[in-house]
Amino acid sequence: MDETQMHLDLLQLENYSAGIDPYLRGPYASMYVSKPWTIRQYAGFSNAKDSNAFYRKNLEQGQTGLSVAFDLATHRGYDSDHPRVIGDVGKAGVAIDTVEDMKLLFDQIPLDKISVSMTMNGAVIPILAFFIVAAEEQGISPQQLSGTIQNDILKEFMVRNTYIYPPQASMRIVADIFSYCSQYMPKFNSISVSGYHMHEAGAPAELELAYTLSDGIEYIKCGIDAGLNIDDFAPRISFFWGIGMDFFTEIAKLRAGRILWSRLVSNYKPKNPKSLALRTHCQTSGWSLTVQEPYNNITRTAIEAMAAVCGGTQSLHTNSLDEAIALPSIYSSKIARDTQIYLAQKTGICKTVDPFGGSHFLESLTAQLIEKAWNYIEEINEYGGMTKAIQAGIPKMRIEEAAIKKQAGIDSKQIQIIGVNSYISQSSYNNEILEVDNTKVKNQQIESLKKIKSNRNSDLVNQFLFELQESAKDSQKNILTVAVKAARARASLGEISLALESVFGRYEANNKIVSGVYSHHSMNQKELEKIRLLTDSFAKKHGRRPRILICKLGQDGHDRGARIIASGYADLGFDVDIAPLFISPAEAAMQASDNDVHILGISSLAAGHKTLVPETLAELKKLGRNEIKVIVGGVIPEQDFEFLKNSGVAAIFGPGTPVTQSAEMVLKILEDQ
Repeated sequence: MDETQMHLDLLQLENYSAGIDPYLRGPYASMYVSKPWTIRQYAGFSNAKDSNAFYRKNLEQGQTGLSVAFDLATHRGYDSDHPRVIGDVGKAGVAIDTVEDMKLLFDQIPLDKISVSMTMNGAVIPILAFFIVAAEEQGISPQQLSGTIQNDILKEFMVRNTYIYPPQASMRIVADIFSYCSQYMPKFNSISVSGYHMHEAGAPAELELAYTLSDGIEYIKCGIDAGLNIDDFAPRISFFWGIGMDFFTEIAKLRAGRILWSRLVSNYKPKNPKSLALRTHCQTSGWSLTVQEPYNNITRTAIEAMAAVCGGTQSLHTNSLDEAIALPSIYSSKIARDTQIYLAQKTGICKTVDPFGGSHFLESLTAQLIEKAWNYIEEINEYGGMTKAIQAGIPKMRIEEAAIKKQAGIDSKQIQIIGVNSYISQSSYNNEILEVDNTKVKNQQIESLKKIKSNRNSDLVNQFLFELQESAKDSQKNILTVAVKAARARASLGEISLALESVFGRYEANNKIVSGVYSHHSMNQKELEKIRLLTDSFAKKHGRRPRILICKLGQDGHDRGARIIASGYADLGFDVDIAPLFISPAEAAMQASDNDVHILGISSLAAGHKTLVPETLAELKKLGRNEIKVIVGGVIPEQDFEFLKNSGVAAIFGPGTPVTQSAEMVLKILEDQ
């Protein structure tokens, strides 16, 4: 397909209908007139019992589908007793180690009636196997299950980083899940291709469109290469978009995505028109939420939710007002859920199909996005497809450049955010926030694991784990089929993941820093020069530049903030080292010592700071390197500041702190010591 084939004039767009290829106005002819979108709130924390109680309460109060958030230990294929996950268990999602956890997670929730979406990519094999077996032991067959497994590993190599195996092996797993679901789970979506995490990492609409759809095409090729007919799996591919504050652009993005997907898939000659229809889940932006004046986040979420439904989403998650501070509380979750109920029942949106269809402005914006996205799709094709482009680092670089450019605009107030750099007041949020006792949950999970392992048939488990290794070596065998047998025998998530890792290996990312973007796009060159003079002065006085190691501890792969700081500090005259992802406190302390840095900067997003930061300080003390100052930035509740400072943290930088402001404070800390 050449670029001219994607040119669409406004008259052409205005004549398209919903439910008919290319689905501009919606994948279904009647859209919300016959059935509103599914209210599918993404949630999970602590252990399976606590999350189950939360789910059941939400379902009683109007939620219509479940979306499961797993903790980072689970995402990365580790059981809760693994030494690498001491600060991650139960913090940013629910801990799942065995089938018994999965059974408890869905206790008294009828899986033949409630659709379940699971955000899982790295450890997708054991999680999907556990889900199948948990349903089976509820008396529900795979054929009856509805919902979605994310299974979108390619975007993990670009932005979210909760991968386990290298790209090629990961794509083999994707194909095996396609094959299994097409044969045994006809109502279940075998993949949800996610642009959300690209959006959150800083991708503008055209990049999110291009890279998400290019991922989708790579999965189409993967299924065909595995011997599947396109119509056997393409109708069960769904998508997942992030929805930000640019109201009309977000509406246009969803509409443009449907056009582009239809045109891209048509090249593979499907016979079923459903193979051409893009169906999607959306989530309002977490990045747009602010810790300053959190009640403004209710307004932000309502605007974003309105954009998603005006764009034609099939299901929606609305973020809670306190998610820039901590996990959402029951109080804030109800407001978020009720926002959707108001939209569905009180606005009249469900009385029409594609309410902005025919608007000259909206149709023009849709056409512009189609052409912009198509240029980036062509760039990916020039590399030979998304897998090869990812290996070349192109998508990650483009997204990172966009994120740094935006941060420079925010720091210099060219881009204004209410409560952060404009209309600032001193109001604060004093409501109770949800905090998980990580140590308590971890100990509960470890005790449960011990009990299960002592009561199972270990010989049978080992037999299936060996069979799993053999299936990983043989592309003619289906890995998920064997994993289901291992799950029935009560093999743990960590054991199943390790069996596959012994064949596939564990992937490690390239840590190259993008430089020059922050300084080039900053509108406050005087402030930049001021900091550069300070770093030059430091270098003259101490014989070398101020040196900082920036790291993320534990299993959190969301590295947008860390990489923006690394790039910005480098532009300001610091010597910057960036640690590998998934580093332990001991490894971070050792690298800081070996690199002889002045400052160790820890970026925290996943609520593990109260466990991991004090341990890092203790490790520095063991090495006799107390002179290395530790600073922390990210999503940290103000109530935890005193704890961290008493632990020895030199400074804490919350969301919205300008890069230049934090750098100036770091230099002051160094000069005062």
